[in-house]
Amino acid sequence: MSRLPLSHIRVLDLSRVRAGPTCVKFFGDFGADVIKVERTDGEGDPMGDDRYSSDYVNAQRNKRGITLDLKRPEGVAVLKRLIETVDVVVENFRPDVKHRLGIDYDSLSAINPRLVYTSISAFGETGPYSARPGFDLIAQGMGGLMWLTGYADRGPLRAGISPADVSAGIFAAIGAMIALIERERSGKGQWVQANLLSSQIMLLDYQAMSWLMDGHIPQQRANDRPKIVPTGVYKAKDGYFTISTVGNDSYHRLCSAIGALELSSDPRFVTADLRESNRDALNASIEAATSQNTASAWIECLNAAGVPAGPIYKLDEMFSDPQVKEIGIVQSLNHPKLGHVEILGQPIKLSRTPAEIRRAPPELGEHTDEVLAEFGFEPAEVAELRRLRVI
Repeated sequence: MSRLPLSHIRVLDLSRVRAGPTCVKFFGDFGADVIKVERTDGEGDPMGDDRYSSDYVNAQRNKRGITLDLKRPEGVAVLKRLIETVDVVVENFRPDVKHRLGIDYDSLSAINPRLVYTSISAFGETGPYSARPGFDLIAQGMGGLMWLTGYADRGPLRAGISPADVSAGIFAAIGAMIALIERERSGKGQWVQANLLSSQIMLLDYQAMSWLMDGHIPQQRANDRPKIVPTGVYKAKDGYFTISTVGNDSYHRLCSAIGALELSSDPRFVTADLRESNRDALNASIEAATSQNTASAWIECLNAAGVPAGPIYKLDEMFSDPQVKEIGIVQSLNHPKLGHVEILGQPIKLSRTPAEIRRAPPELGEHTDEVLAEFGFEPAEVAELRRLRVI
């Protein structure tokens, strides 16, 4: 028996693009039997255009792959036979599409009441925008992130990653696992829903609360953090680095460490509110000191003084850092065509049953016969489905 914690769970992955695979990756890495369902022509997923790209390999590991034409009733019939014994389905069809195909929650839970049906959408399953197509950039804009990002005089700016996609996938995985735990008590599955818009809004955290409770609309502040000053990006002799202080004690330690004790008693900066009001003057005074030495020297000095400070890495520098190597976020995968590659592992560590990277992404339909046989399909049935081009 596998020692992986989710080895008793079977997941049917109907999702595409990024949010769905992000969700499913948590299941696969911790041992679930993940079966990826693709169209027979392999089309329909932008990430699938190059099955050997770094993005695809990272997103689609630890899965078996089958093909199935869900636009045909024979294909839906096959899916419904699979549903009888799976634990989790993950899908990101638009609401009208899954109802038209007859693979919505009500239809599939009638077959398997223990099913945890997990939907990831752009804007939610109901409401005026529910049928709209939507991607990460749209959610960044609608979800407030772009308004908060960048410089006030340069217009909104997208984040350099896909936060709405990734967070929606993470929240969907959390929801599905909560539903699985609840199922142990009730014996019943349920419909888990996550969407890019609410996930992006959730990430705003204290910025969203500035409006909800305080009636304040936060503005673009570039590298400055609201209310906590000094915190941000500071210039050194050879580049830039970050400093983050919290509270008066941390501020006074900073002033001492950079040799600017006069800033501790300067009446413009003696309280947090005053430091925020006079942020530009304070930052200019700090940079006058920090520009006299290298970033690495300041990072060492400030951390020794109990003031959080760190480098600003390019990705090659980041992956070379000894602490990044120590935390083990990079994992190895042996790919049958690409050979040894490195991919992102799990940020979650379990002491007894850690995640494992066990499989390279499947080729199109690589495991169709194998999986259907496990679900009770006779060889003659599989041959007929192949003749009809349902698989």
